[in-house]
Amino acid sequence: MARPRQALLTRERIVEAAAALIDAEGIDACSMRRLATELGVQGPSLYNHFATKAEIVDAVAEAVVAQVDISVFRGNDWREGLRLWAKSYHAVLAAHPNVVPVLATGPGRRPAGLAMAEAVYGALIEAGWSRARATHIGALMRYLITGSALGSFALGFEADPDLYDRFPHLHRAHELAAHRAAVDEGAFELGLDLLINSLSDRYDQGVRR
Repeated sequence: MARPRQALLTRERIVEAAAALIDAEGIDACSMRRLATELGVQGPSLYNHFATKAEIVDAVAEAVVAQVDISVFRGNDWREGLRLWAKSYHAVLAAHPNVVPVLATGPGRRPAGLAMAEAVYGALIEAGWSRARATHIGALMRYLITGSALGSFALGFEADPDLYDRFPHLHRAHELAAHRAAVDEGAFELGLDLLINSLSDRYDQGVRR
């Protein structure tokens, strides 16, 4: 039997191609027609695997979250587990910024997202935090991690020194973009330190409810 001229179309191939397209050009660029062109197939063949574009985007989001290391909660104190997980999640989102708006809405029905939520929540409960407070902490961590990945603070200022003549405390704001990594990463690290240190103080004082 002759071999097919092209590799068989699978969910994995579709997700991989969609992820590459979203990383390069954003979610809006990932239409069913464009994706079919990228894969070298006819559009209708995609519907054998995914009913809608939304399903494909959701699968890409699932694949991105699956890259986050949640094994760090095993064998580590809850503080260190949170810190290592947050850094891993932050790094993954930094590598796939165009998927962040989808992930910022929550885990939905995605298995990897739910497994991550289970790992974070479970580690906090096992450490002695109340269910309500563990929920709050999980929410705070998501706000910090996804919020920091939604946009760059450093790029929020125009590179026009004359613009800030009327704002003396902003007279060097036009220089921020050139130091984007230092500003944005520094802010994330500071926020993470302050959050975990504050939680650690409350924990050590027995305030866990």
